[in-house]
Amino acid sequence: MEPQPQPQPGFSEEQFQAACRELDQPAPAAGGAWQRLVESMGISIYRLYDEQSGLYEYKIFGGLVDCPPELCADVYMDLDYRKQWDHYVKELCETIYDGERVIYWEVKYPFPLSNRDYVYIRERRDMDVDGRKIWVILAKSVCIPQCPEKPGIIRVNSYKQTLVVESDGKAGSKVYMYYFDNPGGMIPSWLINWAAKSGVPGFLKDMQKACLNYCKKT
Repeated sequence: MEPQPQPQPGFSEEQFQAACRELDQPAPAAGGAWQRLVESMGISIYRLYDEQSGLYEYKIFGGLVDCPPELCADVYMDLDYRKQWDHYVKELCETIYDGERVIYWEVKYPFPLSNRDYVYIRERRDMDVDGRKIWVILAKSVCIPQCPEKPGIIRVNSYKQTLVVESDGKAGSKVYMYYFDNPGGMIPSWLINWAAKSGVPGFLKDMQKACLNYCKKT
């Protein structure tokens, strides 16, 4: 009998392959389950309402001019640098628990809302798909006993994010992002809409600027 492959912690090969395939998907059709929320400055954001949870999943398609894909992936993975350019980061650090790299992330929320924090794992793969170089980063929340909830901060226990980048054929990147989290508590609808319509494009623009500054930093 051949030995059975052991289940891998974290992410499967199929999850990385599926993320790559999203780059080639057409934009969700008008009138379908995915609703187009924003289209501006080369970024399109779609959301899907989940009736069970009352929450939205998001897909973002777009491009980052003058940001090569490998640089985008490097900047996205660099937690120390993110603390410099992402103004919503209150605390961000990586620790090893039982051999697994785990990230703790506290996000600033506007007064009078409580800050949120995340405990998650992530993995980056630089993939070759039929001769195309594609960079994929997957992240998801995990429950770690060594990272208990803190008073006054709401723990986000359900979080998933995917970032996929490849060259746009010029000096920039073609980008696909998937995002879901359950922020818990009572989040006003205006804040949810602001985060989707302004926060995500703002994040991508900040990341674009961070990529340009990263060249000077390294």
